[in-house]
Amino acid sequence: MSWDALDHLYFISVLSVIYTFSSFKKVLVLVTAFTIGHAITLFLSALDIIRFKDSLVEFAIPCTIIASSVVNFIRRNDETKGHLQYLLALVFGLVHGMGYANAIRFMLVGGQSLATSLISFNLGLECGQIFVVLFMLYAGWMIERFRLFSHKNWVLVFSTFVFCLSLQMAIERFHLIH
Repeated sequence: MSWDALDHLYFISVLSVIYTFSSFKKVLVLVTAFTIGHAITLFLSALDIIRFKDSLVEFAIPCTIIASSVVNFIRRNDETKGHLQYLLALVFGLVHGMGYANAIRFMLVGGQSLATSLISFNLGLECGQIFVVLFMLYAGWMIERFRLFSHKNWVLVFSTFVFCLSLQMAIERFHLIH
């Protein structure tokens, strides 16, 4: 695993922590909205239609995680956040997609077509995200089963943990913006 992927894992984890197995379809749609968001910016970036300074993107990514954690603090007992969470996943996916742009450019150098590269990358990423979601749902189920925390408190504790890690990441990356 690349340490660069931690921010992606944090994001998917903090998105899915509010859910339980009974809402697997909802969280799957949420993660797919995120994938659609980053697929759009990957495509536009690979065609050189858009390009942002890498340091700005690398700073913005942990900020999306911080914002998602804050949403969980505010509504930690409500896994039916409605369209707001789907919209945030899509918009934040656009930001995360810029972070993946260099990987796609590297793959294209290897002679692979743009369509094949994007489809392969996004399918692989979607599978990995589903694995993370399943892990988070299982962790939440185990925590509730063994009465370590209520669901509300699990969401609060986990979101606080990810918030702190992401804040540290944002602070470390802030000085790189020029």
